[in-house]
Amino acid sequence: MTHAFWSGRTHGLVRVAAATPRGTVGDPAANAAAAVALARQAHDEQVDLVVFPELNLSSYAIDDLHLQAAQQRAVSAALQTVVAASEDVHPLLLLGAPLPHRGRLYNCAVAVHRGRVLGVVPKSFLPNYREYYEKRWFAPGAGVVGQTMVLAGVEVPFGTDLVLDAEDVDGLVVGVEICEDMWCPSPPSSRLALAGATVLANLSASNIVIGKARDRALLCAAQSLRTISAYVFSAAGPGESTTDLAWDGQGLVHELGEELAASPRFAESAALLTADVDVDRIVSERMRTPTHGDTAAAEGRPEDHVRRVRFQLGEVQPARTDLRRTVARFPFVPDDPDRLHEDCYEAFNIQVDGLTRRLTATGSRTLLIGVSGGIDSTHALIVAAKAMDRLGRPRSDIHAVTMPGFATSEGTRTNAWRLMEAMGVTAQEIDIRPAARQMLDDLDHPYSEGQDVYDVTFENVQAGLRTDYLFRLANHRSGFVLGTGDLSEMALGWCTYGVGDQMSHYAINTGVPKTLIQHLIRWCVTSGQFDDATGEVLLDVLGTEISPELVPADAQGRIQSTEDAIGPYALHDFFLHHVVRYGLAPSKVAFLAWHAWHDVEAGRWPENLPPDEHRAFDLDEVARWLEVFLKRFFGFSQFKRSAIPNGPKVSGGGALSPRGDWRAPSDGTATPYLAELAAALPPTSG
Repeated sequence: MTHAFWSGRTHGLVRVAAATPRGTVGDPAANAAAAVALARQAHDEQVDLVVFPELNLSSYAIDDLHLQAAQQRAVSAALQTVVAASEDVHPLLLLGAPLPHRGRLYNCAVAVHRGRVLGVVPKSFLPNYREYYEKRWFAPGAGVVGQTMVLAGVEVPFGTDLVLDAEDVDGLVVGVEICEDMWCPSPPSSRLALAGATVLANLSASNIVIGKARDRALLCAAQSLRTISAYVFSAAGPGESTTDLAWDGQGLVHELGEELAASPRFAESAALLTADVDVDRIVSERMRTPTHGDTAAAEGRPEDHVRRVRFQLGEVQPARTDLRRTVARFPFVPDDPDRLHEDCYEAFNIQVDGLTRRLTATGSRTLLIGVSGGIDSTHALIVAAKAMDRLGRPRSDIHAVTMPGFATSEGTRTNAWRLMEAMGVTAQEIDIRPAARQMLDDLDHPYSEGQDVYDVTFENVQAGLRTDYLFRLANHRSGFVLGTGDLSEMALGWCTYGVGDQMSHYAINTGVPKTLIQHLIRWCVTSGQFDDATGEVLLDVLGTEISPELVPADAQGRIQSTEDAIGPYALHDFFLHHVVRYGLAPSKVAFLAWHAWHDVEAGRWPENLPPDEHRAFDLDEVARWLEVFLKRFFGFSQFKRSAIPNGPKVSGGGALSPRGDWRAPSDGTATPYLAELAAALPPTSG
């Protein structure tokens, strides 16, 4: 794996670490040795940035010893020890040290890289309540800007206005704050993020009391989400003085509100918590979130008022090819059961609420829906039933129609009838084959002459007739047509345009990806949304293979398979999320997809996902289906999305309505996307 494709650096991934050394109370020389040991470990683990705890070189809880001249000189010597040792280690180090400046003592973060101090950031806000009395020893750094200080005869920048810019790593700009700074109403890191910092570091002591770890995690998550950044937090741990306090050594890494890594707490030995943060994703998200830039403008453009300390981080050797972050196989389906339950509850109720509003607004007497026995129409029907329940209307106001065609299986037809009967809707069957034969005959299609020609015309005659019947039934019964097509089908253009399943009066599933629908149906069963008889039918439907059932089975009895034709929906939904939500380059999408899918044994799978859907894909398979996705999504399907009916957005991962998340030309091309992917892939793939 020496090709550049396999390197996380190629795709904008930076490795960060929260270091928890084992401290020695008030012994800077010992603390320097502990810091150097973790710095070397970080070098071996190819880390780019290491965040140490607050005052790790002196120890935090030494009280009046901070003001002792001998202690201050020992800290200065300890700092020089670490600086010298850093000459042959790769990562940028952020160390905690009390440093005198202009007759006052400051609680500082010291940025060290490759044998030199890049800059010093003082703590802005000092706690002076409960167990903290920092103003007894330190001066606050708030408002200290534009200054320099001399360390070992070298003048270095000093102030809260510093950001550390790695010129050779696109997007890596580091902003630093210290402990209490994060807890204040307006954290300094907010302004640093507005000034361009993408990775925010917090050097903390932060003793532990019951519940405080949850508060820290909440603050870190919120700050990374609010500032569109990565947030690295390191708290003091083993070896700190326990005269009156205790320390848990909590380390956290968050990105855009998501926890990437959390350290074990109350460990007895030194620890290094590592994670790969995606600065490319952060930069992209800021571009597509104008509020971030508008806030910077409203705050007086902080980027014009910071000092940008530029340095060359350098390449890690050998190139880093492992990935230290979890990449979800199913971006739309959490692998945590509690989160999955919450997401299904919200998704289902978003759909029900949208439909109840549309029913109320139109004053329609009936709701028309085609029921095939597949999962999409099944889900649309149960949403419709719940909407009627919520409005206090009888489910018989739903007019459900199953329309068998040339390839409809007895299994799906039976399930359609079982479902309609269990739901108590007005049910009807219309055999579309006579009308389809007539149309094929009128078209002089080879099938009308007895030839086994099953082309797109043969398929769309059936798809179009089904939609035509539904619209005319809606006219006849004073109702409107509920669409059943989902987000994944719309992304791929896997639908018949106009008089076909692309069109309806309200597209209830248009914001729901295929990979989520089966979990929504199962959630309806397990959460008791319907009676047991209905639940039994719903579970039977989940076992149905995804098929349009438009072409008869082949000589071996194999039915038409959607995924054989266009590829696995599991991969396509993965591609869809990363392309639409974050605008990632195809090569990066392939890189992430391989890490998510190449090992069936790695990581967790969503709850209740059938074992036969626990699959693995190598890079060749990922690249093959990604090319299909790019061609279909960017190349020839946009005109269908440009005419998409109304329907509720469900997932924060995006929707494809031209009135909302996705606007693109109908005559676009996939050429640049395919070229980018082809140029980036290793020679043996694609």
